[in-house]
Amino acid sequence: MDDGSHDGGVRATASILHLDLDAFFAAVEQRDKPSLRGRPVIVGGVGGRGVVATASYEARVFGVRSAMSTAEARSRCPHAAFLSGRFDAYRVASLAVMGELCALSPLVEPLSLDEAYVDLAAPGLDLDVSPAGLDAVASRLKESVHQATNGLTASVGIASSKLVAKIASELGKPDGAVIVTPGTEQELLVPMQVNVIPGVGPATAERLRRIGVHTVEQLLHVSAGELVRALGQAHGTGLFELARARDDRPVVSQRATKSVSVEDTFENDLVDPVLLAAIVDRHARSVCERLVKHRLSGRTVTVKVRRHDFSTHTRSATLAGPTDRPVLVSRIARRLLGEVDTSGGVRLLGVGVSGLSDWIQDDLFAEEEDAADEPLAVPESGPGTARPRHGSGYPPGIDVEHDEHGPGWVWGAGLGRVTVRFETAETGPGPVRTFAADDPGLHRREISVPDEALVEAALADEVLTVDVLPDEVLS
Repeated sequence: MDDGSHDGGVRATASILHLDLDAFFAAVEQRDKPSLRGRPVIVGGVGGRGVVATASYEARVFGVRSAMSTAEARSRCPHAAFLSGRFDAYRVASLAVMGELCALSPLVEPLSLDEAYVDLAAPGLDLDVSPAGLDAVASRLKESVHQATNGLTASVGIASSKLVAKIASELGKPDGAVIVTPGTEQELLVPMQVNVIPGVGPATAERLRRIGVHTVEQLLHVSAGELVRALGQAHGTGLFELARARDDRPVVSQRATKSVSVEDTFENDLVDPVLLAAIVDRHARSVCERLVKHRLSGRTVTVKVRRHDFSTHTRSATLAGPTDRPVLVSRIARRLLGEVDTSGGVRLLGVGVSGLSDWIQDDLFAEEEDAADEPLAVPESGPGTARPRHGSGYPPGIDVEHDEHGPGWVWGAGLGRVTVRFETAETGPGPVRTFAADDPGLHRREISVPDEALVEAALADEVLTVDVLPDEVLS
Protein backbone atom coordinates (compact mmCIF):
# COMPACT_ATOMS: atom_id res chain seq x y z
CA MET A 1 0.00 0.00 0.00
CA ASP A 2 1.33 3.42 -0.95
CA ASP A 3 1.19 5.45 2.26
CA GLY A 4 3.79 8.02 1.37
CA SER A 5 1.36 10.72 0.23
CA HIS A 6 3.85 11.95 -2.35
CA ASP A 7 1.18 14.20 -3.81
CA GLY A 8 1.67 16.52 -0.84
CA GLY A 9 -0.95 15.27 1.62
CA VAL A 10 -0.38 14.42 5.27
CA ARG A 11 0.66 10.79 5.64
CA ALA A 12 -1.64 8.15 7.05
CA THR A 13 1.18 5.89 8.26
CA ALA A 14 4.47 6.33 10.07
CA SER A 15 6.82 6.31 7.10
CA ILE A 16 9.26 9.18 7.70
CA LEU A 17 12.39 8.28 9.63
CA HIS A 18 14.68 10.81 11.30
CA LEU A 19 18.16 9.69 12.32
CA ASP A 20 20.38 11.77 14.59
CA LEU A 21 23.85 10.62 15.64
CA ASP A 22 24.34 10.92 19.40
CA ALA A 23 26.72 13.71 20.53
CA PHE A 24 28.32 13.26 17.13
CA PHE A 25 31.53 15.33 17.27
CA ALA A 26 32.30 14.29 20.85
CA ALA A 27 31.46 10.65 20.10
CA VAL A 28 33.92 10.58 17.19
CA GLU A 29 36.61 12.02 19.47
CA GLN A 30 35.93 9.40 22.16
CA ARG A 31 35.98 6.65 19.56
CA ASP A 32 39.35 7.76 18.18
CA LYS A 33 40.93 8.70 21.52
CA PRO A 34 40.72 5.73 23.92
CA SER A 35 41.87 7.76 26.94
CA LEU A 36 38.76 9.96 26.59
CA ARG A 37 36.20 7.16 26.63
CA GLY A 38 33.87 7.61 29.56
CA ARG A 39 35.27 11.09 30.25
CA PRO A 40 33.67 14.51 29.64
CA VAL A 41 34.58 15.76 26.17
CA ILE A 42 33.66 19.18 24.80
CA VAL A 43 34.20 20.05 21.13
CA GLY A 44 34.08 23.62 19.92
CA GLY A 45 35.93 26.90 20.06
CA VAL A 46 38.71 26.71 22.61
CA GLY A 47 39.50 30.44 22.62
CA GLY A 48 38.15 33.18 24.84
CA ARG A 49 35.08 33.73 22.66
CA GLY A 50 34.57 30.10 21.76
CA VAL A 51 31.22 28.33 21.77
CA VAL A 52 30.47 24.66 22.46
CA ALA A 53 29.64 22.64 19.36
CA THR A 54 28.92 19.32 21.07
CA ALA A 55 29.33 18.00 24.58
CA SER A 56 29.57 14.32 25.41
CA TYR A 57 26.90 12.90 27.67
CA GLU A 58 29.45 12.78 30.47
CA ALA A 59 29.85 16.57 30.15
CA ARG A 60 26.10 17.16 29.91
CA VAL A 61 25.73 15.83 33.43
CA PHE A 62 27.47 19.05 34.54
CA GLY A 63 25.06 21.23 32.56
CA VAL A 64 27.24 21.75 29.48
CA ARG A 65 25.25 22.07 26.27
CA SER A 66 25.63 23.12 22.65
CA ALA A 67 25.83 26.87 21.97
CA MET A 68 27.05 27.56 25.52
CA SER A 69 30.14 29.76 25.72
CA THR A 70 33.34 27.82 26.21
CA ALA A 71 34.12 30.00 29.21
CA GLU A 72 30.93 28.89 30.95
CA ALA A 73 31.55 25.28 29.95
CA ARG A 74 35.01 25.45 31.54
CA SER A 75 33.54 26.79 34.76
CA ARG A 76 30.92 24.03 34.87
CA CYS A 77 33.21 21.19 33.86
CA PRO A 78 36.87 22.23 34.25
CA HIS A 79 38.12 18.64 34.13
CA ALA A 80 36.71 18.01 30.64
CA ALA A 81 38.85 17.57 27.54
CA PHE A 82 38.32 20.68 25.37
CA LEU A 83 39.01 19.91 21.71
CA SER A 84 38.90 22.14 18.65
CA GLY A 85 37.34 19.62 16.26
CA ARG A 86 38.48 17.56 13.26
CA PHE A 87 36.25 18.12 10.25
CA ASP A 88 37.76 15.37 8.10
CA ALA A 89 37.09 12.71 10.74
CA TYR A 90 33.49 13.84 11.12
CA ARG A 91 33.04 13.91 7.38
CA VAL A 92 34.31 10.34 6.97
CA ALA A 93 31.89 9.12 9.64
CA SER A 94 29.04 11.09 8.07
CA LEU A 95 29.67 9.59 4.63
CA ALA A 96 29.50 6.10 6.13
CA VAL A 97 26.17 6.87 7.80
CA MET A 98 24.66 8.47 4.72
CA GLY A 99 25.70 5.42 2.73
CA GLU A 100 23.71 3.21 5.10
CA LEU A 101 20.68 5.47 4.77
CA CYS A 102 20.90 5.42 0.98
CA ALA A 103 20.97 1.62 1.11
CA LEU A 104 17.69 1.74 3.03
CA SER A 105 15.80 4.17 0.76
CA PRO A 106 16.38 6.15 -2.43
CA LEU A 107 14.94 9.24 -0.72
CA VAL A 108 17.38 10.56 1.88
CA GLU A 109 17.42 14.21 2.91
CA PRO A 110 20.55 15.12 4.91
CA LEU A 111 20.21 18.10 7.22
CA SER A 112 23.80 18.18 8.44
CA LEU A 113 26.71 15.81 8.91
CA ASP A 114 24.92 13.93 11.69
CA GLU A 115 21.25 14.18 10.86
CA ALA A 116 18.93 13.12 8.02
CA TYR A 117 15.38 12.23 7.05
CA VAL A 118 14.59 8.99 5.23
CA ASP A 119 11.40 8.23 3.31
CA LEU A 120 10.35 4.66 4.10
CA ALA A 121 7.52 4.86 1.56
CA ALA A 122 9.57 6.07 -1.39
CA PRO A 123 8.40 4.89 -4.81
CA GLY A 124 9.68 1.38 -5.48
CA LEU A 125 10.15 0.49 -1.82
CA ASP A 126 8.10 -2.26 -0.23
CA LEU A 127 8.99 -1.96 3.45
CA ASP A 128 6.77 -3.26 6.20
CA VAL A 129 5.49 -0.11 7.92
CA SER A 130 3.52 -1.95 10.58
CA PRO A 131 4.67 -1.24 14.17
CA ALA A 132 6.61 -4.51 14.25
CA GLY A 133 8.11 -3.86 10.82
CA LEU A 134 9.19 -0.34 11.73
CA ASP A 135 10.75 -1.56 14.94
CA ALA A 136 12.80 -4.04 12.92
CA VAL A 137 13.81 -1.33 10.43
CA ALA A 138 15.02 0.94 13.24
CA SER A 139 16.97 -1.86 14.93
CA ARG A 140 18.69 -2.94 11.72
CA LEU A 141 19.56 0.62 10.80
CA LYS A 142 21.04 1.42 14.20
CA GLU A 143 23.16 -1.72 14.06
CA SER A 144 24.38 -1.00 10.53
CA VAL A 145 25.33 2.56 11.52
CA HIS A 146 27.17 1.24 14.57
CA GLN A 147 29.18 -1.17 12.42
CA ALA A 148 29.82 1.29 9.56
CA THR A 149 31.20 3.92 11.93
CA ASN A 150 33.16 1.58 14.20
CA GLY A 151 31.01 2.19 17.23
CA LEU A 152 28.95 5.38 16.93
CA THR A 153 25.34 5.29 18.11
CA ALA A 154 22.28 6.96 16.66
CA SER A 155 18.78 7.76 17.80
CA VAL A 156 15.87 7.13 15.45
CA GLY A 157 12.36 8.56 15.30
CA ILE A 158 9.67 7.31 12.93
CA ALA A 159 6.37 9.11 12.40
CA SER A 160 3.91 10.38 9.82
CA SER A 161 5.68 13.73 9.41
CA LYS A 162 9.10 15.32 9.56
CA LEU A 163 8.10 17.35 12.60
CA VAL A 164 7.07 14.41 14.75
CA ALA A 165 9.85 12.11 13.49
CA LYS A 166 12.45 14.67 14.56
CA ILE A 167 10.86 15.09 17.97
CA ALA A 168 10.64 11.32 18.34
CA SER A 169 14.35 10.85 17.69
CA GLU A 170 15.11 13.44 20.36
CA LEU A 171 12.90 11.53 22.81
CA GLY A 172 14.90 8.39 22.05
CA LYS A 173 18.30 9.86 22.91
CA PRO A 174 20.75 8.44 23.40
CA ASP A 175 20.86 5.26 21.31
CA GLY A 176 17.11 4.70 21.22
CA ALA A 177 14.22 4.45 18.79
CA VAL A 178 10.73 5.92 19.14
CA ILE A 179 7.88 5.14 16.76
CA VAL A 180 4.85 7.41 16.91
CA THR A 181 1.59 5.77 15.87
CA PRO A 182 -0.41 7.91 13.41
CA GLY A 183 -3.27 9.61 15.19
CA THR A 184 -1.34 10.07 18.44
CA GLU A 185 0.82 13.01 17.33
CA GLN A 186 -1.24 15.66 19.11
CA GLU A 187 -1.28 13.61 22.30
CA LEU A 188 2.51 13.45 22.15
CA LEU A 189 3.00 17.18 21.58
CA VAL A 190 0.46 18.76 23.94
CA PRO A 191 2.32 18.43 27.27
CA MET A 192 5.69 19.46 25.82
CA GLN A 193 7.41 22.83 26.13
CA VAL A 194 6.90 24.94 23.02
CA ASN A 195 10.60 24.90 22.17
CA VAL A 196 10.26 21.24 21.22
CA ILE A 197 9.03 22.50 17.85
CA PRO A 198 12.01 22.95 15.49
CA GLY A 199 12.68 26.62 14.85
CA VAL A 200 11.47 27.74 18.28
CA GLY A 201 14.69 28.78 19.94
CA PRO A 202 15.36 31.26 22.74
CA ALA A 203 14.27 34.37 20.82
CA THR A 204 11.00 32.88 19.54
CA ALA A 205 10.31 31.28 22.91
CA GLU A 206 10.70 34.67 24.58
CA ARG A 207 8.21 36.26 22.20
CA LEU A 208 5.76 33.46 22.92
CA ARG A 209 6.33 33.85 26.66
CA ARG A 210 5.25 37.48 26.37
CA ILE A 211 1.84 36.32 25.17
CA GLY A 212 1.61 33.66 27.86
CA VAL A 213 2.71 30.62 25.87
CA HIS A 214 5.09 28.11 27.43
CA THR A 215 3.71 24.75 26.26
CA VAL A 216 2.27 23.34 23.06
CA GLU A 217 -1.08 23.04 24.82
CA GLN A 218 -1.09 26.77 25.53
CA LEU A 219 -0.01 27.43 21.95
CA LEU A 220 -3.12 25.65 20.70
CA HIS A 221 -5.28 28.33 22.32
CA VAL A 222 -3.59 31.17 20.44
CA SER A 223 -5.17 32.27 17.17
CA ALA A 224 -3.28 32.33 13.91
CA GLY A 225 -3.68 36.10 13.76
CA GLU A 226 -2.13 36.60 17.18
CA LEU A 227 0.83 34.38 16.27
CA VAL A 228 1.37 36.34 13.06
CA ARG A 229 1.36 39.60 15.02
CA ALA A 230 3.88 38.17 17.50
CA LEU A 231 6.19 36.33 15.10
CA GLY A 232 5.55 37.57 11.59
CA GLN A 233 3.53 36.09 8.75
CA ALA A 234 5.67 33.12 7.75
CA HIS A 235 6.82 32.04 11.20
CA GLY A 236 3.47 32.65 12.87
CA THR A 237 1.45 30.77 10.26
CA GLY A 238 3.90 27.89 10.22
CA LEU A 239 3.92 27.56 13.99
CA PHE A 240 0.12 27.57 14.09
CA GLU A 241 0.10 24.51 11.80
CA LEU A 242 2.98 22.69 13.46
CA ALA A 243 1.40 22.98 16.90
CA ARG A 244 -1.42 20.90 15.45
CA ALA A 245 1.04 18.36 14.01
CA ARG A 246 0.14 19.48 10.50
CA ASP A 247 3.31 18.99 8.51
CA ASP A 248 3.12 17.68 4.96
CA ARG A 249 6.68 18.48 3.91
CA PRO A 250 8.05 15.66 1.76
CA VAL A 251 11.47 14.09 2.06
CA VAL A 252 13.53 15.48 -0.81
CA SER A 253 16.85 13.91 -1.71
CA GLN A 254 18.10 16.98 -3.53
CA ARG A 255 16.73 20.47 -3.14
CA ALA A 256 15.42 22.23 -6.23
CA THR A 257 16.99 25.39 -4.84
CA LYS A 258 20.56 24.98 -3.69
CA SER A 259 21.31 28.64 -3.20
CA VAL A 260 19.82 32.12 -3.16
CA SER A 261 21.92 34.94 -4.54
CA VAL A 262 21.77 38.54 -5.75
CA GLU A 263 24.33 40.31 -7.93
CA ASP A 264 24.72 43.61 -9.76
CA THR A 265 26.81 44.59 -12.77
CA PHE A 266 27.87 48.24 -12.79
CA GLU A 267 28.15 50.59 -15.75
CA ASN A 268 31.32 52.07 -14.27
CA ASP A 269 33.90 50.26 -12.15
CA LEU A 270 33.44 50.94 -8.45
CA VAL A 271 36.44 51.54 -6.20
CA ASP A 272 35.00 53.20 -3.09
CA PRO A 273 35.16 50.58 -0.30
CA VAL A 274 32.36 52.30 1.63
CA LEU A 275 30.07 52.08 -1.39
CA LEU A 276 31.00 48.45 -2.02
CA ALA A 277 30.25 47.60 1.62
CA ALA A 278 26.87 49.32 1.33
CA ILE A 279 26.05 47.26 -1.75
CA VAL A 280 27.01 44.09 0.10
CA ASP A 281 24.66 45.11 2.92
CA ARG A 282 21.83 45.68 0.44
CA HIS A 283 22.43 42.35 -1.28
CA ALA A 284 22.53 40.54 2.07
CA ARG A 285 19.16 42.01 3.04
CA SER A 286 17.65 41.03 -0.31
CA VAL A 287 18.97 37.45 -0.07
CA CYS A 288 17.68 37.06 3.47
CA GLU A 289 14.26 38.42 2.54
CA ARG A 290 14.01 35.66 -0.06
CA LEU A 291 15.14 33.05 2.46
CA VAL A 292 12.47 34.17 4.94
CA LYS A 293 9.79 34.22 2.26
CA HIS A 294 10.49 30.58 1.41
CA ARG A 295 11.05 29.53 5.05
CA LEU A 296 14.67 28.63 4.41
CA SER A 297 17.97 29.38 6.06
CA GLY A 298 21.51 28.83 4.86
CA ARG A 299 24.94 28.01 6.20
CA THR A 300 27.40 29.07 3.48
CA VAL A 301 27.85 32.73 2.53
CA THR A 302 29.55 33.46 -0.80
CA VAL A 303 30.75 36.72 -2.30
CA LYS A 304 31.36 36.99 -6.05
CA VAL A 305 33.55 39.79 -7.39
CA ARG A 306 34.34 40.55 -11.03
CA ARG A 307 37.20 43.01 -11.18
CA HIS A 308 38.10 45.69 -13.72
CA ASP A 309 40.18 43.19 -15.72
CA PHE A 310 37.16 40.82 -15.97
CA SER A 311 38.75 38.29 -13.65
CA THR A 312 36.14 36.73 -11.35
CA HIS A 313 36.87 35.86 -7.73
CA THR A 314 34.66 34.08 -5.22
CA ARG A 315 35.11 33.71 -1.48
CA SER A 316 32.98 31.50 0.75
CA ALA A 317 32.63 30.91 4.46
CA THR A 318 30.45 28.41 6.29
CA LEU A 319 28.57 29.21 9.45
CA ALA A 320 28.34 26.81 12.36
CA GLY A 321 24.53 26.78 11.95
CA PRO A 322 22.01 28.01 9.37
CA THR A 323 20.73 31.58 9.46
CA ASP A 324 18.47 33.99 7.61
CA ARG A 325 19.67 37.08 9.51
CA PRO A 326 20.83 39.98 7.30
CA VAL A 327 23.18 41.38 9.95
CA LEU A 328 25.08 38.11 10.12
CA VAL A 329 25.15 37.44 6.36
CA SER A 330 26.27 41.02 5.73
CA ARG A 331 29.05 40.88 8.31
CA ILE A 332 30.45 37.65 6.84
CA ALA A 333 30.08 38.93 3.26
CA ARG A 334 31.91 42.17 4.05
CA ARG A 335 34.70 40.19 5.64
CA LEU A 336 34.96 38.02 2.52
CA LEU A 337 34.93 41.07 0.25
CA GLY A 338 37.90 42.37 2.22
CA GLU A 339 39.91 39.33 1.09
CA VAL A 340 39.68 40.43 -2.56
CA ASP A 341 41.81 43.24 -3.99
CA THR A 342 39.22 45.72 -5.27
CA SER A 343 41.56 48.70 -5.60
CA GLY A 344 41.49 48.51 -9.40
CA GLY A 345 37.71 48.66 -9.57
CA VAL A 346 34.76 46.25 -9.41
CA ARG A 347 32.43 45.53 -12.35
CA LEU A 348 30.17 42.98 -10.65
CA LEU A 349 29.39 42.24 -7.01
CA GLY A 350 27.18 39.45 -5.72
CA VAL A 351 26.19 37.85 -2.41
CA GLY A 352 24.73 34.37 -2.07
CA VAL A 353 23.70 31.89 0.60
CA SER A 354 23.74 28.11 0.09
CA GLY A 355 23.65 24.97 2.20
CA LEU A 356 19.93 25.51 2.66
CA SER A 357 17.86 24.16 5.56
CA ASP A 358 14.20 24.26 6.50
CA TRP A 359 14.93 25.46 10.03
CA ILE A 360 17.17 27.89 11.85
CA GLN A 361 18.74 25.66 14.47
CA ASP A 362 18.05 26.85 18.01
CA ASP A 363 17.60 30.50 16.96
CA LEU A 364 21.35 30.90 17.53
CA PHE A 365 21.37 33.98 15.35
CA ALA A 366 17.98 35.42 16.22
CA GLU A 367 19.18 38.62 17.88
CA GLU A 368 21.39 41.12 16.12
CA GLU A 369 23.36 41.88 19.23
CA ASP A 370 24.37 38.23 19.46
CA ALA A 371 26.19 38.50 16.16
CA ALA A 372 28.80 40.78 17.66
CA ASP A 373 30.48 37.86 19.44
CA GLU A 374 32.27 36.47 16.44
CA PRO A 375 33.92 34.94 14.42
CA LEU A 376 31.13 32.64 13.30
CA ALA A 377 32.63 31.33 10.07
CA VAL A 378 35.86 30.35 8.40
CA PRO A 379 36.92 30.30 4.74
CA GLU A 380 36.13 27.18 2.75
CA SER A 381 39.18 24.97 2.30
CA GLY A 382 40.57 24.75 -1.20
CA PRO A 383 43.46 25.84 -3.42
CA GLY A 384 45.06 28.99 -2.10
CA THR A 385 43.23 29.03 1.24
CA ALA A 386 44.81 28.22 4.56
CA ARG A 387 43.30 25.79 7.04
CA PRO A 388 42.36 27.34 10.36
CA ARG A 389 45.19 27.26 12.85
CA HIS A 390 45.29 27.79 16.58
CA GLY A 391 48.23 29.40 18.32
CA SER A 392 51.31 27.43 17.38
CA GLY A 393 49.44 25.55 14.66
CA TYR A 394 48.60 22.62 16.93
CA PRO A 395 45.05 23.13 18.26
CA PRO A 396 43.99 20.62 20.93
CA GLY A 397 42.57 17.39 19.55
CA ILE A 398 44.07 17.38 16.07
CA ASP A 399 45.86 14.32 14.72
CA VAL A 400 49.66 14.40 14.59
CA GLU A 401 52.48 11.98 13.98
CA HIS A 402 56.01 11.89 15.28
CA ASP A 403 58.80 10.32 13.28
CA GLU A 404 59.98 8.34 16.30
CA HIS A 405 56.84 7.79 18.39
CA GLY A 406 54.19 7.34 15.70
CA PRO A 407 50.58 8.63 15.53
CA GLY A 408 48.81 10.53 18.29
CA TRP A 409 46.82 13.66 19.01
CA VAL A 410 47.49 17.06 20.54
CA TRP A 411 46.69 17.16 24.25
CA GLY A 412 47.70 20.82 24.55
CA ALA A 413 50.06 23.47 23.21
CA GLY A 414 51.57 26.75 24.35
CA LEU A 415 54.78 28.52 25.38
CA GLY A 416 56.57 26.95 22.44
CA ARG A 417 55.70 23.38 23.43
CA VAL A 418 53.26 20.74 22.18
CA THR A 419 52.01 17.87 24.36
CA VAL A 420 50.91 14.75 22.50
CA ARG A 421 49.14 11.61 23.63
CA PHE A 422 50.29 8.72 21.45
CA GLU A 423 47.23 6.56 20.87
CA THR A 424 44.71 5.70 18.18
CA ALA A 425 41.32 4.01 18.14
CA GLU A 426 43.08 0.67 17.68
CA THR A 427 45.87 0.97 20.25
CA GLY A 428 44.13 1.71 23.51
CA PRO A 429 45.22 4.51 25.91
CA GLY A 430 48.77 5.66 25.20
CA PRO A 431 51.63 7.65 26.76
CA VAL A 432 51.91 11.44 26.85
CA ARG A 433 55.06 13.26 25.69
CA THR A 434 55.96 16.94 25.24
CA PHE A 435 57.98 18.40 22.37
CA ALA A 436 59.16 21.77 21.18
CA ALA A 437 56.63 23.29 18.82
CA ASP A 438 59.26 23.41 16.08
CA ASP A 439 60.39 19.80 16.59
CA PRO A 440 61.22 18.63 13.03
CA GLY A 441 59.91 15.16 13.79
CA LEU A 442 56.39 16.34 14.65
CA HIS A 443 53.83 16.71 11.85
CA ARG A 444 50.12 17.11 11.40
CA ARG A 445 48.48 13.86 10.30
CA GLU A 446 45.78 14.19 7.65
CA ILE A 447 42.78 11.86 7.59
CA SER A 448 42.00 10.29 4.24
CA VAL A 449 38.47 11.09 3.08
CA PRO A 450 37.13 8.24 0.91
CA ASP A 451 35.88 8.57 -2.64
CA GLU A 452 32.50 10.32 -2.43
CA ALA A 453 31.32 9.62 -5.96
CA LEU A 454 28.70 7.04 -4.97
CA VAL A 455 27.42 9.08 -2.09
CA GLU A 456 27.26 12.31 -4.09
CA ALA A 457 25.09 10.53 -6.63
CA ALA A 458 22.45 10.13 -3.97
CA LEU A 459 22.90 13.17 -1.73
CA ALA A 460 22.74 16.90 -2.27
CA ASP A 461 26.20 18.28 -2.98
CA GLU A 462 26.08 21.01 -0.39
CA VAL A 463 25.52 18.58 2.45
CA LEU A 464 28.95 17.13 1.87
CA THR A 465 30.76 20.45 1.69
CA VAL A 466 29.38 22.60 4.50
CA ASP A 467 30.05 22.13 8.21
CA VAL A 468 33.62 23.43 8.23
CA LEU A 469 34.59 23.68 11.87
CA PRO A 470 36.06 27.06 12.84
CA ASP A 471 38.65 27.41 15.57
CA GLU A 472 36.62 29.82 17.65
CA VAL A 473 32.85 29.39 17.26
CA LEU A 474 30.76 26.33 16.58
CA SER A 475 27.19 25.32 17.30
